[in-house]
Amino acid sequence: MTSRAHDTNGRAATGAKQFLDDAVEGLTSSPKRLPAKYFYDERGSALFDRICELEEYYLTRTELAIMQRHAPEIAAAIGRRCLLIEPGSGSSEKVRLLLEHLSEPAGYVPVDISKEHMTHSAAAVGTEFPELYVVPVHADFCQDFDVPIVPGSMRRVVYFPGSTIGNLVPDEAASWLRRMARVAGPGGGLLIGVDLTKSVSVLEAAYNDRDGVTRDFNLNVLLRLRNELEADVRVEQFEHRARFNRDEGRIEMHLISKVPQEIRLDHTIVELEAGETIHTENSYKYGQEQFRVLAATAGWQRVACWTDEDDYFSVQYFEAA
Repeated sequence: MTSRAHDTNGRAATGAKQFLDDAVEGLTSSPKRLPAKYFYDERGSALFDRICELEEYYLTRTELAIMQRHAPEIAAAIGRRCLLIEPGSGSSEKVRLLLEHLSEPAGYVPVDISKEHMTHSAAAVGTEFPELYVVPVHADFCQDFDVPIVPGSMRRVVYFPGSTIGNLVPDEAASWLRRMARVAGPGGGLLIGVDLTKSVSVLEAAYNDRDGVTRDFNLNVLLRLRNELEADVRVEQFEHRARFNRDEGRIEMHLISKVPQEIRLDHTIVELEAGETIHTENSYKYGQEQFRVLAATAGWQRVACWTDEDDYFSVQYFEAA
């Protein structure tokens, strides 16, 4: 294995100052909000890995089943000697299944905001695929990041599983898809997981698990405020809530203040009333045609779409014009 860390400097890697600026801006907005990307320190990444194993969280097992059933077709669509780029790589679990079926992959570039978690995961992939050129990139994948040059690659393919695209509002999603079209280049590919519209009861159960793992994941952003930015925040005085917003077609995650209270952050005092919320995450759900049209506006042409038998989830493959 060839593996080395690649940090794309202060433009892309998110540091404490950016975290502080984003937190102050979000908490002084109306309604209050915190960016979902700040769930993901090492603890948050580990919690999300646990979420993916929950019974209620259908997304991961359904996507894996689609990948297992259709991996040869997916690999054939991607072609040989690709450089596989995975924004938000996390544990890099799903990419292993894909790498097993790809024809002579030139390299693998995991991109993640959680440097420690990504480094461990990339090392594990390198151990499992010793001939693979693995170059981790520490960066916020919602910003521009540099892709290392990997010898022998014939095309770039962006792999974006897990329906993470649903965390972006449609305008942001279109902008991100355009950025990935530039990353892939003409003739490049995009293999993406897209969660589909379905029963509200199924959706809300997936984000309100009985074990409280999603609750802990949501609260982790407040722990990071306290531990990394020295905020005066009483985490125990907040509770987790996730609900489906029918008008917007999305699951929303919120932190609800149980009591009237203040968050003191740097030189800013944020007042919250009892019952007031901090909006932390969206997860949009799409119809197949709806997402095809969205991707087309960003320069992607859909080549194939694979779903499970219940049409809960889809894995879609696009090529850049």
